[in-house]
Amino acid sequence: MQLTLLDWLAIALYFAANIGIGLYYRKRATGSTEDYFVSGRNVSWWLAGTSMVATTFAADTPLAVTGLVASFGIAGNWLWWSMLMSGMLTVFFYARLWRRARVLTDVEFAEIRYGGRPAAFLRGFRSLYLGLPINCIIMGWVNLAMVKILMMIFSVTKIEALLMVFGIMLITSMISTLSGLWGVLVMDLFQFALKMGMVIVLAVCAVRAVGGMEALKVKLHALDAARAAETGGTGSILSFTPDIGSLWMPMLTFFVYIAVNWWATWYPGAEPGGGGYIAQRMFCAKDEKHSLLATLWFNIAHYAIRPWPWILTALCSLVLYPSLADKESGFIKAIIDPAVFPVALRGLIIAAFAAAYMSTIGTQLNWGASYLINDFYKRFLVRSASEKHYVRISQFATIFIMIVSCVVTYYQDSISGAWKLLIAVGAGTGSVFILRWFWWRINAWSEVAAMAASFVVSLTLQFGLGLSSNDPRQFAWIVLITVACSTVTWLAATLLTAPESEATLLAFYRRVRPSAALWGPIAARAVDITPVHDGLHNLLDWVAGCVLVYATLFGVGKILFGQPGVGLLLLGVAGVGAWIVYWDLNRRGWKTLME
Repeated sequence: MQLTLLDWLAIALYFAANIGIGLYYRKRATGSTEDYFVSGRNVSWWLAGTSMVATTFAADTPLAVTGLVASFGIAGNWLWWSMLMSGMLTVFFYARLWRRARVLTDVEFAEIRYGGRPAAFLRGFRSLYLGLPINCIIMGWVNLAMVKILMMIFSVTKIEALLMVFGIMLITSMISTLSGLWGVLVMDLFQFALKMGMVIVLAVCAVRAVGGMEALKVKLHALDAARAAETGGTGSILSFTPDIGSLWMPMLTFFVYIAVNWWATWYPGAEPGGGGYIAQRMFCAKDEKHSLLATLWFNIAHYAIRPWPWILTALCSLVLYPSLADKESGFIKAIIDPAVFPVALRGLIIAAFAAAYMSTIGTQLNWGASYLINDFYKRFLVRSASEKHYVRISQFATIFIMIVSCVVTYYQDSISGAWKLLIAVGAGTGSVFILRWFWWRINAWSEVAAMAASFVVSLTLQFGLGLSSNDPRQFAWIVLITVACSTVTWLAATLLTAPESEATLLAFYRRVRPSAALWGPIAARAVDITPVHDGLHNLLDWVAGCVLVYATLFGVGKILFGQPGVGLLLLGVAGVGAWIVYWDLNRRGWKTLME
């Protein structure tokens, strides 16, 4: 693809703006590790929430969505749509608790909830496990998406594209090391506006290229007929939920997505109970109210506002490029096709993908370094150095993670496949992450047992017994078996080992003030703490929040596909869900949320 001088100027201005942000926030972020990793806990909800949305809008995301739509139809997005139910749990049950915990990372939580050597082991192990292999796998698939994009745009080899990605990552790491989380947050705001605007433009252009929405639907129905003749299945690529006997997605897989996956599986950005960089944004919020609002805004924008431009472009790519071997690359093919996307906007769309890439990589670098330094280096290796020393070491850790992730990228070949592998490996740990806040009996060995069982069972099923996470039915069985084995294992470990000491449990209960329902013995001893009984209120808000987002998502979809009556009705239902959340939170009082 040929770029003009104006295209290169647009790209240069984009990078210059990001570097300027990094330099501007340098002094504000390097005073202490708290400034560097959680912005001094002084961030407004709209900035923290938008940063969450920007971080989860990576260069890989539209490509992965394109792959899901090509394989399973629109309903294939339930792989991640189902995670809304976990996200809304975080909003109403956990956001305030995380903010009260006053930790620097979610891994640090282990040593305020548990005590002794098991807690220290859990913190140290998770800091290394999440900070390096898991973080680098995530960064690897983000890098892979950018490699695919650059290979197609500039017609270069994978090695050449990887070197280009390394250069962009070097700029990102430089900004991250200069400005810490403050720079990442402000860059995310700028980057989100750019990349969201450009994918909307791309979707409009792609639909126009196939002849409009009606022509798109006709051509996709023909694709349904061709696949039905080949496989004997039923259903439509345009269905928002799969039909029984669907040729696009088996009902067993759909059941796992909506009934099991969202609460049972650890997945970055959608951890049951919150965690990772989502928790980091909650830590940096000004107070509990801003923490809750940031997470609510993230879930609305992530699931209800953002998906349709990706999905429309993915559907158009199936019509425009039916013989394309790598379906994920259809999204990029639409960008470089002059019959689809205006040549004059190529510089901006490349800058938008750079923004998508940098917003995620900047967060992953800062987040991973926080684990390695706060939860391993500072906790176990060098305990009494100055804050400037820890900030400097954090900057070195950022560069180290960057280099390792580039090596991982070279050996990855599928984005959605990496998604599914990570979901399968994390299956079964979600229940203990949810309950550890609300049941006093859970101890450090519960988490260790859940993580070990999930990892061993999942890998045994995939590499020992040959089940494939890329096959929808086999993926469903991997998740179901792993969840069952992991749950039995961690419950047995909990009941066969001693509970945490009373002093540890009392300190945690006083600090976090969880619902007293399953903390009976501890709540009875903490007579200085007024018991909290907000479970039913939170459950009401959770249901209403899920209705708000799903009704908005499908309402917009129905309008786009020519059913305005149904769409407007769904948007009305979404309005009712929003009103219930607003009414209940105000009835309880924002003052209560901030105590």
